[in-house]
Amino acid sequence: MKLSLMLGAMLTALFLGAALLSFLWTPAEVTGVNIAARLRVPDGTNLLGTDHFGRDILSMIMVGARTSISVAVIAVGIGMGLGVPLGLAAAARAEGWLDELIMRGNDLVFAFPSLVIAILITAVFGPGAVNAIIAIGIFNIPVFARLTRSGALSLWQRDFILAARVAGKSRIRISAEHILPNVTNLLIVQGTIQFSLGILAEAGLSYVGLGAQPPTPSWGRMLAEAQTMVALAPHVALIPGMAIVLMVLGLNLLGDGLRDALDPRMRQRPT
Repeated sequence: MKLSLMLGAMLTALFLGAALLSFLWTPAEVTGVNIAARLRVPDGTNLLGTDHFGRDILSMIMVGARTSISVAVIAVGIGMGLGVPLGLAAAARAEGWLDELIMRGNDLVFAFPSLVIAILITAVFGPGAVNAIIAIGIFNIPVFARLTRSGALSLWQRDFILAARVAGKSRIRISAEHILPNVTNLLIVQGTIQFSLGILAEAGLSYVGLGAQPPTPSWGRMLAEAQTMVALAPHVALIPGMAIVLMVLGLNLLGDGLRDALDPRMRQRPT
């Protein structure tokens, strides 16, 4: 097993474990305010210190991981669930009107970054985690559609696909039974990359007030609230910032490791 895959899996498992554990236990109440204990540095009582309201930072990091991971997972699920069928349909009708319609629709979505989409959605429905999920999910759809289409196009001229067509199988059946299984490795790797980008997008939206709303902890909002206290208590900003960096780093390393493990061209032949 590659070192990057092991390290990525360990970092990802650490935050996933913290997020799952937060459903059952946290060191302190995340919404509990204790002004007398505000801005404590990490010690035996508060392992990662406290913020400007006296809230335990470790507890907020754990619940914030749950928030960020939930938003990213659902958003990637939306992008994959809608983008993959669109990509398969476009490849099955390559250079036809359906292919052109899907690809131009993808270009239209790519013209608006997730932050702009979130602002548009927020202007209509208000800020919140659900709207952040919708915005990030919409942006993920063309990513998976393009990837699926490019991977599928290279397969449609293969001999086993031609044999399936001669056998009388429909394009839909060929896409489901033959094309999709052969592009799954691409989707898995891209899924981890989009997962990490979803974490960053959720943090960015929360930073500007468009993501999860108080009292739900969020890494991005923790950074936003701590930016005026960096000189006074740098740990309040450094800890959520490091959490974002390590989570994204872990997912990227995991994606690189999975790419090497799943792509036959990346495997070394035994001597």
